[in-house]
Amino acid sequence: GPAFRKLWGNVKSLEPLHPYPNPRSTYPVSVEQNNGFIYAKISGSFEKIRNSIVDLVAISRLLNATLVIPEIQESARSKGISSNFKSFSYLYNEDQFIAALANDVTIVKSLPPILREARRRKEYQIFKPKSSASLRFYSSEVLPRLKKAKVIGLILTDGGCLQSALPSSMVEYQRLRCRVSFHALQFRPEIEALGKLMVERLRASGQSYLAYHPGLKRDALAYHGCAEIFQDVHTELIQYRRAQMIKQGIISEELNVDSHARKRNGSCPLMPEEVGLLLRAMGYPPRTRIFLSGSETFGGQRVMIPLRAMYTNLVDRTSLCSKTELANLVGPETPLIPDPDQLLPVKSSNQLKSEWDKSGPRPRPLPPPPDRPIYRHEKEGWYGWVAEKDKEPEPSLNDQREQAHRLLWDALDYIVSVDAEVFFPGFDNDGSGPDFASLVMGHRLYEMASARTFRPNRKYLAELFNTTVDHLYYPPRNWTFAVREHLNKSLAEEGLLKESNLSKTKFFLSHPIPECSCSTVKATDIVHSGKNNNLHLLFEGQDECPKWMQQLRTQEANADEVDSQEDETDLNGQSESEGYNGTDAIPSLEQDEEMDPDD
Repeated sequence: GPAFRKLWGNVKSLEPLHPYPNPRSTYPVSVEQNNGFIYAKISGSFEKIRNSIVDLVAISRLLNATLVIPEIQESARSKGISSNFKSFSYLYNEDQFIAALANDVTIVKSLPPILREARRRKEYQIFKPKSSASLRFYSSEVLPRLKKAKVIGLILTDGGCLQSALPSSMVEYQRLRCRVSFHALQFRPEIEALGKLMVERLRASGQSYLAYHPGLKRDALAYHGCAEIFQDVHTELIQYRRAQMIKQGIISEELNVDSHARKRNGSCPLMPEEVGLLLRAMGYPPRTRIFLSGSETFGGQRVMIPLRAMYTNLVDRTSLCSKTELANLVGPETPLIPDPDQLLPVKSSNQLKSEWDKSGPRPRPLPPPPDRPIYRHEKEGWYGWVAEKDKEPEPSLNDQREQAHRLLWDALDYIVSVDAEVFFPGFDNDGSGPDFASLVMGHRLYEMASARTFRPNRKYLAELFNTTVDHLYYPPRNWTFAVREHLNKSLAEEGLLKESNLSKTKFFLSHPIPECSCSTVKATDIVHSGKNNNLHLLFEGQDECPKWMQQLRTQEANADEVDSQEDETDLNGQSESEGYNGTDAIPSLEQDEEMDPDD
């Protein structure tokens, strides 16, 4: 009914937008006689790896080179992952990747034997491009060396290797990026199957669900100086990472900054408690199913307590999947030698008796107590070193394996988040590079632009929270209306235009329209319809969809309209049979059950 569509229904003004990444101009098929081979090693988080692969394909097309399946460092065999997978196939389907891009780029699984030997002897040039590398860099520096040596290597650690914004004459390269990210990069079958199973379990009994990504990552928090919004050891951990970034030249600011001022400026994430209050203001009931995505939530379960108190149906992959299912996804792995510092000290009975016998005559004065060891159960996760040392230790083999596992967990969360009826990001477009939430939002915008994807303005919401800081759980009505107005606008064309201005120049996949989409409505028709100016600006650069696509969409729309009319008829018949009248109607979402004393 209307109340359901108000919370879960599609955004009507964006329904004419549909995915259309096919080439639309002269775009010759790739040929085998090219300039050479490109071999790459990629490292980083899930979103950085995905964006790097997308840029690699675009570079290979630009340089007319053959791309060798890139190696993902986090899932290399040296990390002790299952022998069932190679580096790339740990996440993605290699055969699907090669076949989907056959008309765009020639892709092979390995270098020819002669070039493989040259690689081992390090005879070819290796480049380390940044994510903002320009077209001139590749045409003037990389291409001559590629033609000479017939092979070059790239090491990608920055989440990409090509600038996001390209000139209008290279729009086909942007569409190639879309074909890679949204079609060619398919997860391996085991990940796809388990991800779809998680979606089915969330939608059991015909219920809808909301996906929420907190965006609480240590690197992003350190980059923006958000240490003081946490407490105790977490503040120390963020500051330590920020000092590392300053030393590496990633940040050119001071170590100590005013985190609360950054929070008011919108540079820090929305905390889970704030997201819960926003969802309550929007009218989502307490039994709403919320999926918590993201392999890392800095602060642990402690920061999730307020949100879990408001929404008890808060689940993640560990509550949707059994340990066996997750273990089967990882595959058989070689056991690692446990860290001796984390083992509980166990003494045999003979050792205890020997110590007792050597202890001397009794009674005797008690010796001073020794330094008590910090046992494994007393350490909170991976940051137990703070209590023992001043310097963060190098990651152990167990830590490196855990990083590989995080890629799998992010892949599962990515599938569930893209398929969700509603998606709410806690931290996106933060400027520190590709982020998980922006990648999901871009995929949802491409796949179904009308799906409900919130794009909150954190600076505006921080001002709203400051106005009612003493009455957060019982805010006045005008505050609730302001929240609803802002979030509803963020769903539609106004939120998309702001997103385009903020993120597209930094991360193309977060906003892949109008390059990779088409419209079933002409821009001139929108102008003559008298609708708002934002909608006209949004559809201004859109190409018209092919006729076959328009006919297909029309048939689907007619079927949906018939279903909605049947639902309304059933609701009307039910209300008449039960004898409802105007005085007994359930109060709307705009009405409070009790009068707010502060209203």
